[in-house]
Amino acid sequence: MPRTTLEICIDSAAGADAAITGGADRIELCGALSVGGLTPPPGLVALVVERARAAGVRVHAMVRPRAGDFAYDAPELDTAIADARALIAAGVDGLVFGAVRDGAIDGEATARWLAAVRGLRADIDLTLHRAVDLLVDPVAVVEPAVALGFHRILTSGGATRAVDGVGVIRAMHERAAGRIVVMPGSGVRPENTAALLAQTGAGEIHASASVAVVQDDPRVIALGFAGPGLARTDATVVRALRAAIDA
Repeated sequence: MPRTTLEICIDSAAGADAAITGGADRIELCGALSVGGLTPPPGLVALVVERARAAGVRVHAMVRPRAGDFAYDAPELDTAIADARALIAAGVDGLVFGAVRDGAIDGEATARWLAAVRGLRADIDLTLHRAVDLLVDPVAVVEPAVALGFHRILTSGGATRAVDGVGVIRAMHERAAGRIVVMPGSGVRPENTAALLAQTGAGEIHASASVAVVQDDPRVIALGFAGPGLARTDATVVRALRAAIDA
């Protein structure tokens, strides 16, 4: 039976070290996970790619030019293309992107972004971002995702947590019929991983493997330097996820 792929999303060098040490197969590299992840800064990209490559761990980088929704105007899409160019040059193995407008995939923006990306590296691994969870019908996204040439869809089934969207995720997996990977993510913890995989049929799973971070100085939040709910990737949680998957 093929090994189930464990992807850990991180936004720091320490997070990358924790993911690698804990047994992740792949890293989703982001900036600012506190807002759901943004395009990571170049220094972090260089450092994580170097460390992950030495450990045999793949790196997929988020391309998201700003926080908020996923309806990008022309300058934002230009930024996403420029970000992709820089990330490919830095040696990432894959990219994660999603553009949504009026309750559906923004086909025009996505096609333009994909054309630019493939012009730089035709074999780049492509994940359709959890932006799909904003769609009116997440199951229906499978067909355009396949047609556009994505390799996987990251989704919580339109729910806050993947465990609450298992029916939709399962339906997406069945619709995909092996043409594209459907990867559950959001709220994935060691205690619910085995059931989530069994109930959805998924062969890949995505988690933050995080623990809460307490700010010693309350002014950090009061002055707007950070929001509440900060977290960091924990190697112990990554190991527990790996153990739950492999049990």
